[in-house]
Amino acid sequence: MSSEPPPGSGQQPPDDDPFRKRPPDEPPGEGTGSPPGGEPPPYAGSGPGGPNGPGGPGGGPYGGDPYGGGPYPADPLAGMPPLGDSAMRTLARIIDMILVGAVVWLITWGFGVNEYDVDSDRIEISKSFWQSAVAAVLYIAYDTVLTARTGQTLGKKLLHMRVANLDNGATPSAQNALARAAVLWIPFAFCCACVWTAICGGWSYFDRPYKQGLHDKAAKTVVVSTK
Repeated sequence: MSSEPPPGSGQQPPDDDPFRKRPPDEPPGEGTGSPPGGEPPPYAGSGPGGPNGPGGPGGGPYGGDPYGGGPYPADPLAGMPPLGDSAMRTLARIIDMILVGAVVWLITWGFGVNEYDVDSDRIEISKSFWQSAVAAVLYIAYDTVLTARTGQTLGKKLLHMRVANLDNGATPSAQNALARAAVLWIPFAFCCACVWTAICGGWSYFDRPYKQGLHDKAAKTVVVSTK
């Protein structure tokens, strides 16, 4: 099974990425090169009508990649650890919200930017906006930097989970990590707060087969166990 993502699918995972999926060891005497004649062997079942071929049940028009990106096997999770438990994901997210929320409160309190400032029946909504903006920036930066570095926020690290690319198991690129964080945190900060977090993250309780939240779907990632 190939561990390389299809051409044009985005950033190639580095060879030293510890989480990148690896192909199984080859039996002695069986290489992975092309047969005589120079043509590489087709993927198993990748012919027309085959399970991974055009029109087959693999998922995409070119094979099993669920996003139609290339001739992947029917199960992109093959070779990766088990998917993370949705309840543990929720607990990890709560830990992250508390940690970053405390920093947001300290910063906005220090600069006098409170959620509401009531003065003679007048509420300064502008201060509420600036607190939301600070929250959005900090939450997105926190999630993006840690996810792109190791695939783990502090909450996920404590609970032994990580974020991985669905197609190859590698740590997400900064671009994918940013997209994932933006979908999760921008609505949270400016309008929907915990309601959006519950919907976005709670989607993983019902999504099959990859247990993806809406932010995972946007970034084409999954959350897996590191135990």
